[in-house]
Amino acid sequence: MSGPRRVLLVSHTGREAARTSTQIAAQRFMDAGVEVALCNPEAGELSIPGTQTADPADPGAGCEIVVVLGGDGTLLRGAELARGGQLPVVGVNLGHVGFLAEAEQEDLDALVDRVVERRYDVEERLTLEVEITREGAPTRAGWAVNEASIEKASRDRMLEVVAEVDGRPLSRWGCDGVVCATPTGSTAYAFSAGGPVVWPEVDALLMVPISAHALFARPLVVAPTSVLAVELVGGAEGVLWCDGRRRFDLELGDRVEVRRSHVPLRLARLHHAPFTDRLVAKFALPVEGWRGR
Repeated sequence: MSGPRRVLLVSHTGREAARTSTQIAAQRFMDAGVEVALCNPEAGELSIPGTQTADPADPGAGCEIVVVLGGDGTLLRGAELARGGQLPVVGVNLGHVGFLAEAEQEDLDALVDRVVERRYDVEERLTLEVEITREGAPTRAGWAVNEASIEKASRDRMLEVVAEVDGRPLSRWGCDGVVCATPTGSTAYAFSAGGPVVWPEVDALLMVPISAHALFARPLVVAPTSVLAVELVGGAEGVLWCDGRRRFDLELGDRVEVRRSHVPLRLARLHHAPFTDRLVAKFALPVEGWRGR
């Protein structure tokens, strides 16, 4: 990349820890000769001398990496900003679980140093393309890192859906919704709905019904080349959420198709600890008594 080096900082400014950490990170980057860009309204809220305001039309323009300070929700926002330029994203966890983050708050200085020195690897994660078809015509499309969830729009009535895999009908469910997820999202909403944990190295798509009234309503793990579809055939109208950030209203008769996206999420990795260790640490799983091999 020619010209001055530049990073985009994305912060959860509603948290004091995130505001302080963003100020520290920005100053350390600038002291190392790396330009720092902030999106609005964060740039105005933080008012860090020497930083630049990112172009709203293309916040990642000219940047080599997106550094996120916050929880998983903030990192998903960072992934949204990085998607157009396919920039790597690295997160400092200032939230609760922080499955997607690479470092904790006490590791901030080391993370900045590693980014400045370009001492990190980039790992690609499968993401989703989501398309809504209405009356036989595609109407809207979205994408997701974790999941696309089809949910009922009102609490008093359940959805009636037909689930489909690879162009063939699978089952009809009366349910609260259906989660179509990636392996990355298997520890998020899909996990809460009763889905399996899938190691990120596994290429697969997941379909997890939510509170389904049906004999066959088990979570499914299918090939990464498969196409998942959910058709609203009765009951309540619905809503489609992509990562809980982008909402699309659904009408009866609508069809939602979910497939692997050609644009992956690019996560910057500072170390390569086994996913099992991350799972144990993030969920505080009991492992007392383990002796190993």
